[in-house]
Amino acid sequence: MEEEFTDLAEDRPADDPDGPDPGTVEPADLRAAGTAAETVAPACGCRGAADGGGREPAPPSYVYALGQIDFRFPSLGVEKEIAQNAGRADTKGMTDRETVHHLISQPDNRYLARQLCYVLSIQGIETYLLRPRDPVELGLLIDAVRTEPRATDLDVVIGIRGGLAPPGLCNGLTLPVVAFDQIYSFDGEELVRALKRPAKIEAEQFERSSTSLLRRIMQLGDNAGDTDEHRALNYVAVRNPRIYETTVKAFADGASLSSVDFRDSRLSGARKIIDIVFSYTGRKTDVTEKHFVRVDVTEEFPFTVTPLSPYYDR
Repeated sequence: MEEEFTDLAEDRPADDPDGPDPGTVEPADLRAAGTAAETVAPACGCRGAADGGGREPAPPSYVYALGQIDFRFPSLGVEKEIAQNAGRADTKGMTDRETVHHLISQPDNRYLARQLCYVLSIQGIETYLLRPRDPVELGLLIDAVRTEPRATDLDVVIGIRGGLAPPGLCNGLTLPVVAFDQIYSFDGEELVRALKRPAKIEAEQFERSSTSLLRRIMQLGDNAGDTDEHRALNYVAVRNPRIYETTVKAFADGASLSSVDFRDSRLSGARKIIDIVFSYTGRKTDVTEKHFVRVDVTEEFPFTVTPLSPYYDR
């Protein structure tokens, strides 16, 4: 049974008593973003019937990405509206960023929060524009905007990728739009602290090695979290502590993480299953040991099929 960092997954916000936000983008509303509506599936993740032309609808393009969420002003008018609200609010002693976060966090200013653009950057590169599929999830975006961003901030975005945003949507920023269903926001150091440290390994060494592995996973192969392989890898990075424990033990034994490989599982049939193989090579012996975890990525939310186990080449 897979161990999960359940303490890091934030609960979804309660239903908005004011009812649905009319400014929130539903899947059908993504038509404004080019061909987005053609790639966004129903909320159940299932396929619909063939369209009038006899074509099957395109399967949804799922995203499971690790990065940092920030806001942008979509236009000068929105920026001025926020500035006018700041002039009427008690923001003494706050920085500009703290002021914006304070304003959009107020229930009376929810309309301001809807007007902002929310961007997920991966490795410092703006990668996706984010829109909630359910109006009540707007609070997840607000909470993800930190008043004091740090390099170790980590946001996990799970959703469906649509087409490119039109230039007018976010002040000329034409990025793919992701209609998300869930966001987990935490600090990378917090994730490492939640891991169970082997008794024989010092805390400082464990933290250093685990942080190194997380950083390598995020940098691996321009990981935008939109392929089956990268979705599987990002999933185990935040949901499977065993990969950190095994990697730290290998480092302590004088081995290096020599490669991370992906293979279509032989168990794949009606479902899409990926084997992630971690190879550890002894620095002195040059002997390689391999471990793998098997992940099902058929649907929007991946899950573990086989826990981390020794892997043998066939």
